[in-house]
Amino acid sequence: MKHILAVIALTCALSGLCLAQSSPTTATTTTTKPAGVSTAPYNEGPVWTLTMIKTKTGLSDEYLKQITGTVKPVYDEEKKQKVILDYKILTGQAASPHDFDILILVEYPNWAAFDHLRDKMDPVISKVMGSQDQQRELAVKRLDIREILGTKTMQEITLK
Repeated sequence: MKHILAVIALTCALSGLCLAQSSPTTATTTTTKPAGVSTAPYNEGPVWTLTMIKTKTGLSDEYLKQITGTVKPVYDEEKKQKVILDYKILTGQAASPHDFDILILVEYPNWAAFDHLRDKMDPVISKVMGSQDQQRELAVKRLDIREILGTKTMQEITLK
């Protein structure tokens, strides 16, 4: 869980740098937009983290049973406290031996939701999963049945 949080924090930091860059303007633009109005062809929406998980052959149900007692209660409590908006877990066939078969999506209201996220999450995780030693023990058990192939953080957009 701490590894996932570290990856999310790093991804958010890098994403912030990318968002801070302004888009170039061209000299041929004849109309001017009022300050604060974006010329992007989309509206920005919530931010999602996507965690791609590859379970060992025949063990996806075992993994889902494990996270039902640990990860699900954490997400449910975070949703109740409005730290996250929603979460989804998708399962499917891996396209290759190196592909994921489970995708966990967590929806945050915006990029600002990642500010001090650990301060908000640590008490919830401790409440549900116990001490750091207990959390570590659960993480080690999961290593036997799954591998996290990667985590991405992306913003939902709506085309104008």
